[in-house]
Amino acid sequence: MLGRKFMDYVRFESWILILIVVVFIVRLGLSLIGASFSQIRFVSINLVLLVGWIYCAIAVHVRKFGGYRQLFGLLLVQNALAHKLIALAIVISIVTAKANIFTAPEVSGGSDGATWLHAGAHIIAGYVITVFAWLFGSVILFVTRKLKPA
Repeated sequence: MLGRKFMDYVRFESWILILIVVVFIVRLGLSLIGASFSQIRFVSINLVLLVGWIYCAIAVHVRKFGGYRQLFGLLLVQNALAHKLIALAIVISIVTAKANIFTAPEVSGGSDGATWLHAGAHIIAGYVITVFAWLFGSVILFVTRKLKPA
């Protein structure tokens, strides 16, 4: 995959992937036990993705993991995992008919987010968002390479 084995990407960013799963579990768990949106909103997968995005854009060069192709692979793994987990939470809400934080109107454009279309959109978003994250991450990588030549 883009010049490296899949497990190389997983090892390189394992702490980010673990944090995505932990935040997902905490966020879903708090939601299922009845915590309000305002109580849960600060437990954010997007914040973890932001930190992971910046970290990978810098570390891919500093740790000599690769370049722009490998950055794309790292961001793809992060985003795909996060959005597949979110889609899972939406499916859980559909199947159980019990709303959760991932189907709340506040995160679903003001309407009920427990729809198959919403779940499918997250599956697709995990890949599409990666392209945009990679474009901005490439700028960070470019600056990193200028500030710290190999």
